[in-house]
This record gives sequence, structure tokens and C-alpha cells, in this order.
Amino acid sequence: MLHFEWHEYVLAALAFAICVLIVLLRSRFPRLSGRAYNLQAVQSMHTRRTPHVGGIAIFGTLGLSVIFAPASISGPYANFVLATSLLFVVGLAEDLGIHMSPRRRMLAAMLASLLAISLLGVWLPRAGIPGLDLLVNHWAIGVPLTLLVTAGIANAFNLIDGVNGLAALTAIAAAMALSQIAELAGYTTMVHLAMMVAAGIFGFFLVNYPYGLIFLGDAGAYTIGFVLSWFGISVLLHSPDVSPWAILLTMYWPVADTSLAIYRRFRKNADVSAPDRLHVHQMVMRALEICILGRNRRHIANPLTTLVLSPFVIAPPIVGVLLWNQNQNTFLAVVVFGVLFFASYAAAPRLTRRLRR
Repeated sequence: MLHFEWHEYVLAALAFAICVLIVLLRSRFPRLSGRAYNLQAVQSMHTRRTPHVGGIAIFGTLGLSVIFAPASISGPYANFVLATSLLFVVGLAEDLGIHMSPRRRMLAAMLASLLAISLLGVWLPRAGIPGLDLLVNHWAIGVPLTLLVTAGIANAFNLIDGVNGLAALTAIAAAMALSQIAELAGYTTMVHLAMMVAAGIFGFFLVNYPYGLIFLGDAGAYTIGFVLSWFGISVLLHSPDVSPWAILLTMYWPVADTSLAIYRRFRKNADVSAPDRLHVHQMVMRALEICILGRNRRHIANPLTTLVLSPFVIAPPIVGVLLWNQNQNTFLAVVVFGVLFFASYAAAPRLTRRLRR
């Protein structure tokens, strides 16, 4: 069973304190809220300038967790945090108003992952696909696949960071699910590491939800996705019974939403990195405004969207934990959730029009 250690409460309190301090200082240091025209961005879901540097709290607690990490892995874990800092710095530059294009951020994620591979000497050990698993062991296949997976998941968490609490809730659920899978597999080290990350994100969540006093920003979202993806790789490395599809289920929502965005933009012959307002959370929020709340209720519709989506966000990680060592069944679960996800998205506009009438 999951249990909380004293240092996890310390990390949650530290993240909370950093976020509160940033909120108090936002008027004195306007750059904490990024560029003024962020509110006019295509994907913007907010109505007022707000600090976008919640990633400082996330990375701060990640750095402090090195002190609390088991002594047996403190060195490699410190190297991993060092590799993560590359992505954090690039994301923070964007949050502070220094333009970093999506391609630069993806490149930073890949370089950070390449640095982690170099420092740790490991990569994704298997994919849960028999033919591919034979090839992944070779660095020429395994390293590029690892770069693609880790950078993709980092970007995926950034894409769902659109309404108050959604990205943080998704990350907490993923971290706790990874911790539980690690415990079932006997990988005690990851039980503690994942719970410390969950604690730090929870401290941020208390300030972010429901009022949106601070956002994760690119630094926070990319860092969370990068760390969780590498934690999943670590579980697979140390626990051969764990299914890669179970690990995917722990982070299913951001991966599914990103896959849908890629498909949507590909069909429109649009740039894959081009922002839009057609993510699931954006559609749900507009549906709430159109069908239930009415205009000028964004301050209610925004956090309510996270509440509405929370069962769908949490369900896949729960299934991943329950089926953690059943490769075929977790693959089928991924397929079932995928069908439900895409079918629901396709049916949503028609349902919204019907409810509106």
C-alpha cells in the first residue's frame, strides 16, 4: 500500500511555499507572468496575467529530493536531475518571455534525454512488442526510440497544461501509479522517488487549483513529463515482469491527447507544432460554457473542466496498476481506452449541439 514519509510532506510544503512566494511577488516582477500577449494566444484558456513559473517549485523539489533519495542511487539520481536541468532552463526561458520555439523545446528535451543516457548508460529496455523488443536492446534502435518517447511525453504534458489543475492532477496520478507498480514489482527505490515527485507536484496543485493563481509553464510541464517518462523506463529496467503498456497507461491521458492533436493537424496539413483550441480540455470547457454556464463564466468553467475530466484521467493509471504484469491485457486496455477516447471526441460536437438545442 502507498504510504507517505516525512520528507514527502517537506517537499509538498516547500513547493507550496515557493508557489505562494511567486504569487506574492508577481506584481513586483512582471516577467514572472511571461509575455503580455500570452492571453491572446490561440490556445489561451485564461483571462488574466498569471505567473507561469510554477516549474521553479517543481524543479526545486526535484533537486531537494536528491538529498532524500536512497544512498544506493543518490549519485545516478543526481546525474539524472542534472540532465533534467537542461530542459528546465530552456522551458523557464520561455516562461520568462524569452522566445523558445516548440522545435527548440523538443530539441532540448531530446538533448536532455541524450545526456541522461550518456550519464546513466541506459535506455528503454523493451516496448512490449515481441519483434521490436529484440531490436531495442541495440543502441542504434533503443537510443532513438528513447529520445522519441521521453521528449514526446514531456511535450504531451505541456499540451494538456491548459486548464487549472489538469496537468498537475494527471502527473500526480501517474507518479502514484508508478510508485504502486514499483512496489508490486519489488522495486523499492522507485516507490520513494515517485512519491517524492508526487508530493512536490501536490504542493503546486494546492495553489494552482481551483483559482489558477500560478501555472506550471513550459518549465514545469516539460520537467514533469520528462521525469515521469524516465521513471517509467527505470521501472522497466529493474522489474522485468512489468508491462511497458502498464507504464503507458499511467500517463495515458497526455499521450492520447497529443496523438489526437498530431492526427488532427496531419489531416489539415497543418504544422504539427502549431497551437489550436481543439484539445479535449478546451472542447469540454467550451461545452460547459455553451450548454450549462453561459458566457462570462470562465472562472467557473475552467476548474470545472478538470473536475469533469478527472475520472477519465485517473481510470487508465488504475487499470495499469491492476494489470501491471499482464502485457497482453494492458495492451488491450490501451486499445479500448483509445477507441473510447477517439470516439468520444468525434461525438462531442454533435452532443454539444443537441444539448444546446
